[in-house]
Amino acid sequence: MIKKINAAGLLLLALNLMACFKSSQPQKEVDSNPPSPAETTMPVPAAETPASVPQPENSHGVRTEMRNVMFHLTDEAAAHVEFLSGEMHPTGKNEVPVFDDKTSFQVRVADGRISITPRAMASMLNTYVFAGGDSPFKDISITIDKDRLLIKGKLRTKGDIPFETAAILTASSDGRIRVSTEKLKALHVPVKGMMDKFGIELASLVNTSKIPGMVTDKNDVLMDLGVLLPPPHIKGRVSAVLIGDDSIVTIFGDGAKPAFANEAASYMTFQGNRVRLGKLTMENADLTVLNLDSGDPLDWSQDHYRDQLVAGYSRITPNLGLRAYVKNFSKLPHRATSRAEAKN
Repeated sequence: MIKKINAAGLLLLALNLMACFKSSQPQKEVDSNPPSPAETTMPVPAAETPASVPQPENSHGVRTEMRNVMFHLTDEAAAHVEFLSGEMHPTGKNEVPVFDDKTSFQVRVADGRISITPRAMASMLNTYVFAGGDSPFKDISITIDKDRLLIKGKLRTKGDIPFETAAILTASSDGRIRVSTEKLKALHVPVKGMMDKFGIELASLVNTSKIPGMVTDKNDVLMDLGVLLPPPHIKGRVSAVLIGDDSIVTIFGDGAKPAFANEAASYMTFQGNRVRLGKLTMENADLTVLNLDSGDPLDWSQDHYRDQLVAGYSRITPNLGLRAYVKNFSKLPHRATSRAEAKN
């Protein structure tokens, strides 16, 4: 009996590893105050790079603003940056952000609203977070039921046992995302109540030290999106999590939407200090990336940005700023070919 219970306990990790980060349909705000008393009576496990700790400023920051951008986490999965304001900073020993090396910089978000569909989230988890042959999970699928995530998958380390679970997402006190389970089934049999009855906690069964950006807190998991997601990393304090009909939204800062001159515009702009892209180095950056198809969101892939630039055109402003009009990633010729091959 105890052996079966421990296996069920391991299955609980499935839920907690699924949620991430994250359509502008009507949203329902989830209470950002964690329901668990562990937040107030017990120390919360420390983040690897706590989102709430201010990053040291230096002279290399490039002011960054994004509006209505589909930013690709992988070739197949993109997050919708509804709006974002902050700074782009070089990482490690890099002196400047280099567009050709997405690990050379990070974006430190002051305020922003970023959403992702359940399907895109599942794709990112399957192809990036849990892509390794030694990862514990596979075949993840995610749907939304009101203000909960419904997650299904297989536990690879237990002979591909199928599981399904429901999750609530909230913002933790230090700006990470807390994932809490309500229901858990293994082989279509409820097991969450059994774990509670025998006092079995996830933290005592599962070691998340090998999963960057995740730590266990009793039966919850805390996630640091700035570590968990693919580069270029986005650092910032998560203040709220919203769940709509077909999107999961992460709010950074106070979530106040800035005023835009053109609400229909889709762009990314980088101002001040040095930026390098290809053979071009801008000493005092004045770079704006715009969409050739002005009616659509800017569909941007950092991995394929050169192809997008080549398919578009550029203009120089009177003060020597650069305006790059790019073709959406999804509309590049090789993307159309890939989609056609995938259907056959």
